[in-house]
Amino acid sequence: MSVVSRFAPSPTGYLHVGGARTALYAWLVARAAGGKFVLRIEDTDRERSTQAAIDAIFAGMKWLGLDWDEEPVYQTQRFDRYGVFINQLLEENKAYKCYCSAERLDAMREAQMAAGEKARYDGTCRDLTPEQREEKEGQPFVIRFRNPQEGTVVFDDHVRGRIEIANSELDDLIIARTDGTPTYNFCVVIDDWDMGITHVVRGEDHINNTPRQINILRALNAPLPEYAHVAMILGDDGKKLSKRHGAVSVTEYRDNGYLPEAVLNYLVRLGWSHGDQEVFSREEMIQLFKLSDINKAASAFNTEKLNWLNQHYMKTLPGEQVAAELGWHFEQLGVATEDGPALVDVVKLQAERVKTLKEMAEISRYFYTPVTEFDAAAAKKHLRPVAKEVLLDIQQRLATISDWSAESIQQAIQATCEALAVGMGKVGMPLRVAVTGGGNSPALDATLALIPQETVVARIGLALDFIQAREDQS
Repeated sequence: MSVVSRFAPSPTGYLHVGGARTALYAWLVARAAGGKFVLRIEDTDRERSTQAAIDAIFAGMKWLGLDWDEEPVYQTQRFDRYGVFINQLLEENKAYKCYCSAERLDAMREAQMAAGEKARYDGTCRDLTPEQREEKEGQPFVIRFRNPQEGTVVFDDHVRGRIEIANSELDDLIIARTDGTPTYNFCVVIDDWDMGITHVVRGEDHINNTPRQINILRALNAPLPEYAHVAMILGDDGKKLSKRHGAVSVTEYRDNGYLPEAVLNYLVRLGWSHGDQEVFSREEMIQLFKLSDINKAASAFNTEKLNWLNQHYMKTLPGEQVAAELGWHFEQLGVATEDGPALVDVVKLQAERVKTLKEMAEISRYFYTPVTEFDAAAAKKHLRPVAKEVLLDIQQRLATISDWSAESIQQAIQATCEALAVGMGKVGMPLRVAVTGGGNSPALDATLALIPQETVVARIGLALDFIQAREDQS
């Protein structure tokens, strides 16, 4: 049997972390078996579904590298297909028209809840006589599936084990609304059947839908897929992950400077494990992933672990790959990088110092933009009159270097220290503030080597002007 899995989001918002993890697990099921992965857009909620949400889903999936194997399917384009099977069930008396008004149903539910009973349809229209149906002809109706009243639905869930639900617990599900549009649970059944879905991987909030869908599949003599219902993701505080915990959208993680490899690696470990291994390449995930290894318990999101993974990938992925992502973040800052050092060199220099690419771009502006002002605290401490002699000396030495390299720059700094009999900090800190605008940077020789020689000399001149102006004001 060829494995076919699917990811079926509703386009009513962004692709959130929980959905992305479900998509990853479903994708891994297909890829591990050499099967097919399908993307289905469940857009039957016309009021809430938007093109912007669809675009966000596509963007998130593509950024994570979760490719699908055929054109995405849209449920709203398949209404005629659903209608064929709704009519078939009506003709076979496996579905029926229900004429109960919304007012009657509301009163029924209130009475049931007041009596401590489970709110459910009471079957009033299930067995109307032909005469009773004829009397109601022309009245608004929905179509309900005639759920079996005896027996149980049993299925072996890959994550949760054997699940058994009595049919007496299930009422007669609406499969078509008053306006004729099919409902979610019915569309899913027909889609899974038509697409040959063999493995349904989805959140545990769908467990209650599964026995209903199985009964409809059986009524249509359709094959049953295998199911895997994964637990929810919790925030650091143990509550359901939401916006109050920070970013929950996949594209927010991109915007905040995370690499797709880090997010993917983190997501796969949110509920799945392989021994004590923490770092997994995409190839290792495909090779090692098994649905049976997914944990039944909910997983807690840990931002620190994600940060650790992100820094790991910034340091270990090919520099060109990380540089491409970094370039995008510079674009978001409005910083052009064509005339500065190669981005791959910036990555090598800064990867140890930051947790995200967004941070890296923000602290690396001075490589590509003029330093027009100095960090107030750093300037107050290091651009003082006492630093004039040091800056004048190092400026002259740097201006005369014939081969602009980290080694030559370091030699010049050392020569200034020796000539003026001062420690490295007395030279390094004023020079750092002068050239970068702040008091923090990677190794000074390597930092200056990425900036043009004439730019470095000119920035030292600006720092000297700043010190002079400070003296004149005192």
